[in-house]
Amino acid sequence: MSLGREYRKLWAGNAASNFGDGVSFIAIPLLATALTADPLLIAGLSMVYSGARLLVVLPVGAFVDRLDRKRILWAGNLARGILLGVLALLVASGAESILALYIVFTLIGLLETATDNAALSILPSIVGTKDLDKANSQIAATQLIADEFVGPPIGGLMFAAAVALPVAVTGGAYAAAAIFFVGLTGTFRPACSGHPPSLRREVKEGASWLVRHRLLRTLAIVTGLASIAYMMPFSILVLFARDNLGLDPAGYGVLLSVSALGGLAGSAIAVPLRRWVGYAATAAGSLVLGSLALIVIAWSNTSWIAGPALAAYILHAVLYSVCVASIRQRLVPEGLRGRVNAVSKLFALAGLAIGAGLGGILASTVGLEAPFVAGGILFAICTLIAWPALQDWERASVED
Repeated sequence: MSLGREYRKLWAGNAASNFGDGVSFIAIPLLATALTADPLLIAGLSMVYSGARLLVVLPVGAFVDRLDRKRILWAGNLARGILLGVLALLVASGAESILALYIVFTLIGLLETATDNAALSILPSIVGTKDLDKANSQIAATQLIADEFVGPPIGGLMFAAAVALPVAVTGGAYAAAAIFFVGLTGTFRPACSGHPPSLRREVKEGASWLVRHRLLRTLAIVTGLASIAYMMPFSILVLFARDNLGLDPAGYGVLLSVSALGGLAGSAIAVPLRRWVGYAATAAGSLVLGSLALIVIAWSNTSWIAGPALAAYILHAVLYSVCVASIRQRLVPEGLRGRVNAVSKLFALAGLAIGAGLGGILASTVGLEAPFVAGGILFAICTLIAWPALQDWERASVED
C-alpha cells in the first residue's frame, strides 16, 4: 500500500468495520433461523434494514456535506458497537427475540447510512484522482477478505460455540473501526460560505445535479435495479444453502468464504482490466457475469457448483462497484459528494428493500430457486440500460 498514512488509517477502519459486517452477515441470519422458520420474517430483517436506510439517506447526505466526515465515521461506528454489545447481552441472558433483532437491525441501518456515505465522500480528500481506481480496488479487496472470506467462517464457528459470541465480536470490530477513524488528521469538512441553506434545498440541489448528469443518472437507475436483482436471492440465501445445498451453519460460512475468492480476483484485475478495455466494457461485462452466475446457482443442488457460481457473482460485484465508485468520485464536485452519493444510494436502498420483499414472496410462493432466476433476468436488463450511457461517456472523455 503506497497511498499515504491517512489512507492507511481509513483502510484499517474500513477493514475492521467490514470484518464486523462479515461476522454479522452470517450470525444474524443464523440467530433469526433459530428463532423462526418463516421465510418472510427472515427476509423481513433485510427489508427493515434497507427500509430504515431508505428513510434517512437523503437528509444524511446533506449532513455529510455539512459536517466533519471524520466525526461521522468514528461516532457512527462507535454507536454500532454499543448496539451490538447490548444485543450480545440479550442473547447471552436468553432474552433475545425476533423483535429485538428487528429493532437492532433498524438502528444499525440508520447508522450505516451515515458511515457509508462519509467513507465514500472522504476518500477523494485523502487520495488523488489518479489513485481512485487503486484505492477503491484495495478497499474492495479488503472488504471481501474481511466481510466474506474471514468474517463468515469465523462467525459460523463462533455461533456454533456460543450464540452470543459472534454478536459481541461484531460490536468489538465496530468499536475498533471507530478508534482508527479518530486517528485521521486533516480537514474533512466541506468548505461552506455563510449560513447553510435549508436541508430541503440542499437535498434538492444534489438530486437536481444528479438528474441532469446522464451517465450518473443512468448508473443510479441501474444500481437500483441491480440491488433488486441482488437482494431477491441473497435475502433467502441462508435457506437455499440449508434446504437445496444441504449445508449446516459451518458449511454455510465456508460457502460464503470460498465465494469471496471471486471478489479477490475481481479486485486484482479491476484496475488493469479497466485500463485495457475501459470503464464501459468492464462495468457492462460484469453485469452479464452477474446474470449468468445467478442462473447457474438457481439450478445447482450442490455446493461444488453453487460455490464457483457464487464466486463469479462476487467477482462481478467488485468489478461493477469499483467502476461506479471511481466514475462518481471523478465527476462529482467535492461540496456535492455527500448529497449525490445519497441520491445514488437512495436508488440502491429502494432496490434492496424491494428485492428483500420480492425474494421472500417468490421463495414462499414459487420456490427457493425463483429469486435467483428473477435476479439473473434483471441483471441482463441492467446491462442493456447501462451500456449506451457508459459507452457515450467514455467516447466523449477520450475525445476531450
